[in-house]
Formats: sequence, structure tokens, C-alpha cells
Amino acid sequence: MSLKGTGIPLILKVFLTTLLLVVLNGVPSAFGADEPTIVVESAKVELAEFPMSYFIDSSEEMPFSEVIQQSFTPSTSMLTLGTNAMVTWSKIQVFNQHSEKIRLFVHHPYAYHLKAVSFYETQHQQVLNHIDIPLYQSGDKPMMYGGTAVFSFELAPNESKTIYVKNISFSHQWYQLSLFDEEASKKALVSTGNYIALLVGMMLALMIYNFFLYISAHKIENVVYALYLISGTIWVSLSYGVAANFFGVFSAEVFQFNSTVLSMPSFLVLFIMLIFDTRKRHPKEHIALCLLLLLLVGDFIYSLIDITAALKPASTLAAIMMLITFGVSISLWRKREPLAKYFFLGHFMFIAFNMSAVFYYKGISEFNQINSHGVGIGILLEALMMAFVLSYRINELERIKGKQEELKRLADTDPMTGLYNRRYFEIAAKQAIEQAKRTKTAVSLMVLDIDHFKKINDNFGHLVGDDVIIAFGKLLKQHQRNVDIVCRFGGEEFLLLLPDCDASNAYKVAERIRLAASNFKMQADGDTQITFTVSAGIHQFNLPDESIKSATDAADRALYLAKSSGRNQVKITPTETIAIAPSH
Repeated sequence: MSLKGTGIPLILKVFLTTLLLVVLNGVPSAFGADEPTIVVESAKVELAEFPMSYFIDSSEEMPFSEVIQQSFTPSTSMLTLGTNAMVTWSKIQVFNQHSEKIRLFVHHPYAYHLKAVSFYETQHQQVLNHIDIPLYQSGDKPMMYGGTAVFSFELAPNESKTIYVKNISFSHQWYQLSLFDEEASKKALVSTGNYIALLVGMMLALMIYNFFLYISAHKIENVVYALYLISGTIWVSLSYGVAANFFGVFSAEVFQFNSTVLSMPSFLVLFIMLIFDTRKRHPKEHIALCLLLLLLVGDFIYSLIDITAALKPASTLAAIMMLITFGVSISLWRKREPLAKYFFLGHFMFIAFNMSAVFYYKGISEFNQINSHGVGIGILLEALMMAFVLSYRINELERIKGKQEELKRLADTDPMTGLYNRRYFEIAAKQAIEQAKRTKTAVSLMVLDIDHFKKINDNFGHLVGDDVIIAFGKLLKQHQRNVDIVCRFGGEEFLLLLPDCDASNAYKVAERIRLAASNFKMQADGDTQITFTVSAGIHQFNLPDESIKSATDAADRALYLAKSSGRNQVKITPTETIAIAPSH
């Protein structure tokens, strides 16, 4: 189509020609028909993803003058290329179709994990502006806002420019580029990293929760879990820009800390070994986990020597780790391990998100927020489930401990009265005697017996007799001190050991018990009231040599004397006897 001979002014001819090219090709012919181009039609620009092209410099040393002559591959601005693209160039072509001059901003939000990034502003293959950002060096970084590299340029109406972005990676090449106007650029910078900060905050909260769990249980698995959380938090902070966005620390400056991507799964494997006690209970699974741990620890040690080389097989090693641990978790579940189903659920989520991340880092899957942040999401979800497993295990241990204590209590107590039985009394009395020997304090023993108990059984029945025994047991509890040991010795006979108490004071205690028993009335069938009395014998231990059996025999003799003297009284043995008149 020609505009010659139409009498149209030259400037209008140029404008109409340009417009025709835009209509037919979308962009000026200088870009080439096959090259992806961004056409800006208004002053408002907010492109989180746009068409561009890329070139991998396999030599890693190609000068810019040669780069611009290379053939670029069309792509989107969200790109992942794996481990064989250490130096990558992105080509962004922009044409301003808007009627006014505009200022645009290229955002590189994941620049913090790169070794270096460079921007070239060109027009007709001539460099108009060039910025290098050496992220591997400490100090101020030009054009860096937190972890985001920002490059700005201007476009006049109907003007086109090409922006080249050079990315130099340490191990895995992945990045995203965005294009904004000034207002959208500010909004993007304000919101950058907020959700990752939330992720890190949740992991810190789990650390605090685990600290309290450790105080409660003092289990080694809590320590391993804490180390897992610490490793995961450090790695997430470095990999997802928390350190860069909030503290101005870039991955290149603390690149060695990326070793935590290897220590973290190591602690996970140790956690599995401890929580399921695989060494003793599951030897086959234990061997598999030990071999995996050997690989992880080996690569971790290698990372301390050459972190860049160690990280290259990290994604493959992660895939092996996930395969083995997944198989182990299934095996433990099939063996009906109580905690296996909960761990399997958390580990399944960990594996699902991490596999998406492994495929992403290897350049197999495309860029998206789930893939690019899969490891962090998986770590958090599994950390939450591991916290639940720890809590559940502590609860189960406490329940088992409670059952054991209940069984011990049942073994040590009389089922009818709830008082200690003869077995426990002999053990506790021995300890009390040893304590008295060390402190050189007196210890007294009291033997009590319900008077005429056979008549109660004969007249009212054994159930009423049992109620009398239970009532007297409660009465003894009311009159004992915290240090005293009360037991039902058998039938209607009871023992009361009184540490730090001589015979004279023991007699006073016995008198209070005797009087309380004689004043006690219990309702039987109908209007019948049952009363009972007790007799007591007291003996003060002859320390340090007298045995419990000898003291019990002596107290029994005093009790026999009280019984033979008319009952409802207290006697002290061996030589001192105090008679109490029977109550009526």
C-alpha cells in the first residue's frame, strides 16, 4: 500500500504508515515479525507476566555485542531453566502506542538469589543505559529495593526500546520479571515478601511451641525437631527473600547458609528414626533411612567445601529423599504404627509440594507461585504435622504414664478404703525409718482395731461391716498429717506410722481418733444407728536398730493389752501403760 500522490503532509504520512504497521503487525517492523513485543496502549501498566524471549550463554563469557546477535527463544517472563543455564539473557521489547510519554519499571523480584544481575537499555542495538548489580559483593547495591532489582526507562509516543536482563545464577536458574508504571511499581515493592514473612513467622511460632514441648517432655526428638525448624527457617529466609527484603542481606553474601537445604532433610530423617524407634522396632526401614542419611550428610559436608557444586545435585538428592521417606512412612503405616498415619499425611503434603518445586528448579515444570515456593509450603505443612505428632506422642506417653501410676496405686492401696495396703506400708515405713535415723528424730507406730467387729457383721451383715471399715478409714485420713502413713493391715486392723513423733504425742493422736470413732454414728436400715469403738496400741521405735516387724509386734502387744483391759482405750508399750476409761 502506498501513500504517494495523495497530497497528505509528510508528518501525517509517517504517522499513518506507523499506524498501518501496528495494525498489520502489532509492532514496528524494526522488531521483526516473530519477536514477542509488549505494546503499551495506556499510561497504566501492571504486567506480572508478559511475552519475552531468552538466550542461554553456555560459554558464560559472551560480550553484550555478541549476545544481541544471537537467536532468542520466545517465552513468558516467568522462567525456570534448571542447572545448565548459569548465565541467561532475557530480551524485553516494548513499544509505546500511548499518546503520551511514559516511564516504565522492570521488576526482578527474585534477584536476591542470583550471583549478579545486569540491565541494558537499547534502541536500534545501541546501548542507552547499562546497570550492573554485583550481588556477590557486600555493600550498597544500586537499583535494589529489598530483594527486588528495579530498572526504569522512558518511552516517547510511538517509540520502541529493547531491555536486556542478564542473570548469573549460583546453581539453579529461575526468575520472574514484571513491568509496571510508577504507581504499580510502588505498590508491588510495598507488598513484596509479605506472605513469605508470614511463612517464616509461623515457623518461628512453631519453634516457641516446640520449646514448651521440650520443657514438658525433655525428649531428644524435640531437639531434632527444633534443628529441623531452624534449618528450614534459615533456608526459607534466604531462598524466598526474607533476609533480603527485611534485612538487606542477599543470598550471595550468605550463600554458604544454603547448606541448610541439606541439613534440614537430615534432621527430618533423624526425626523419623527417633519418633518411630526404627533402630529397635523396624530394622529394614532403619537401614534405608541410615543410607539416605549418609548421602545427605555427605553432600552437606561437601557443601562446606564447595557449596555451589554441592547444590547442583541437591534437587536430585531431594527427590531420592522424598521417595525413600515416603516408602518408609507407608511401610510404618501398614505395620499399624499409631503415629504413622498422621506423619504420612504431613509427609505426603511435604512431598507433593517439594516434588513440584524439584520439577520447577530442574526446569521441567513452568513457573507459578506454588512451584516456586513449593519447598517452603511443604516445610511448613510438615512442620505443623510434626508438631502435632510430637504433641500426640507426649499425650500418649502421659496417658501410659498415668495408667502405670494408676496400676501402681491400685497395687499399693486397699480397694475398699483407698488407704495404703500392707505391701506399700512396709516399703514406705522402711524409708521413713531410714530418714529418722539420719535426722535423729523419733518415730512411733500405732495399731488400731475396731472393737467387737464380728458382732457388727453378725448383727447387721457384711455389707454394713464393710461400710463401718470404710467410715473408719475416712476418719483416719482426717486425723493424719501429710507425713503420716496410714494403711489397712487386714480385716478391721489398721496401722498408722507417725514420723517425727514420740510415744507421748502419738498417744494424743490416738486419743483424738478414739474419741472421734466413739462419737461416730452411722445410719443402717430403718431407724437403726450403728456406733463403734476402737482400741489402739502404740510403740515408739528403738532407733537405730529396731526393725519394723519388731515394732509392729510390740504395738500389737499394746493393742492386746488395750483389748484385754476392756477395749475403747489406748495403751503404750513396752513399759508405760495409760488406761482410758471406756466411753458409755
